[in-house]
Amino acid sequence: MTDSRLNTLRNWLKGLQPSWQLDLSTLAAASADASFRRYFRIASQNPDFGTLIVMDAPPQYEPLDAFLKVDLLLAEAGLNVPHILEKNLAEGFLLLNDLGDKTYLDQLNAESAEVLYQDATRALVQMQLASKPNVLPNYDEALLQRELDLFPEWYLKQYLQKELTAIQVSQMKQAFALIIQNNLAQAKVYVHRDFHSRNLMVTEKNNPGVIDFQDAVYGPITYDAASLWRDAYIAWPEDRVIDWLIKFWEKGRQTGLPMPDDFGQFYRDFEWMGLQRHLKVLGIFSRLFHRDGKESYLKDIPLVLEYSIATANRYIELKPLARILESTRMIKAE
Repeated sequence: MTDSRLNTLRNWLKGLQPSWQLDLSTLAAASADASFRRYFRIASQNPDFGTLIVMDAPPQYEPLDAFLKVDLLLAEAGLNVPHILEKNLAEGFLLLNDLGDKTYLDQLNAESAEVLYQDATRALVQMQLASKPNVLPNYDEALLQRELDLFPEWYLKQYLQKELTAIQVSQMKQAFALIIQNNLAQAKVYVHRDFHSRNLMVTEKNNPGVIDFQDAVYGPITYDAASLWRDAYIAWPEDRVIDWLIKFWEKGRQTGLPMPDDFGQFYRDFEWMGLQRHLKVLGIFSRLFHRDGKESYLKDIPLVLEYSIATANRYIELKPLARILESTRMIKAE
């Protein structure tokens, strides 16, 4: 912890020390994510805060504007998001309240899942009910396509070093067009975009704490449900997933969300949205390894691949894509 940004961060915290009663000697890494952001935890003698979180977001890579905007939106919707206590936009630092260190991923098990997902469903519905157009960027065709293109560019070409035949390329493009067509036809709401077990914190009040929302957009109503129950980091039996999804669908309809009247249609939308996300994730995990030197995400690729294969195999028009995905199962990039 001797890098130049850390020295700049320490100097900023020194200026805040009197008002927040910070113990500067306790500054320690809390977590890092798949971006250039990183987080630190620091002790405070302030009676309202035992510890605080410091976000380090280099402005040239991770400007704070979107985080600040979405944080306010979600707070107004009643979600448990970090309170912004101090900000330094020029240098890219925030001082936040601490939502704890218990992630859903750490705490989920066969017994706890029912209550934890019930809380997550409530929070998701709250966020979607607050949705308004022209507030967040649109999850439009261009963005959906750019995300899907990560699959051939980084997963197939860079990670697996696999070249598709001309026929396979055509089949993949046709599948992508069908997926995007489905995604764009869905009702639109606020989309967190990474509403999953690593970004939901188990909290005593107003569970869950919600973090990592700065990439939020206005898009398909099933996206966050797919992030939550087709989670890249933890898998559940399909009957439980369907049960949780039915409860979300019913809750949404009761509260006035634009859910399809037929659950079968909603489930199909959920699957096709999840497939778009998983193809993107295969590309992102591969890019994190090859471009950014982050190897830890490679272990999660097999689960995401199996999700993708299972979904593509359930729909006749996606069978050619399923064959392409299956052909990558046994390839091991050195």
